Amino acid sequence: MESSKRVSDWSVDEVLEWVEQQFPGQQSTLQTAFLQHAVSGRALLRMRGHHLHHLGVEAPAQQGILQDILLLRVQQELDNLNDIFSECFAS
Repeated sequence: MESSKRVSDWSVDEVLEWVEQQFPGQQSTLQTAFLQHAVSGRALLRMRGHHLHHLGVEAPAQQGILQDILLLRVQQELDNLNDIFSECFAS
């Protein structure tokens, strides 16, 4: 997965790669659910607890997944702010 690529631009395959890296113990269940529902990076960033529940993710696992998704959202916002800053102060 290209590290400089924004999460919102991730394909379903890149989301699956992220799942494999972040959640090796739950990889099979999550990958099956995310693949079945074609979860792209944009969809991943919008994911909430009720979405995970709908996908069949058990409650104990949801908290950790939601925390990692929150970190992705924060990184996305930082990248957006960095772009704005760069545009404002470009010579």
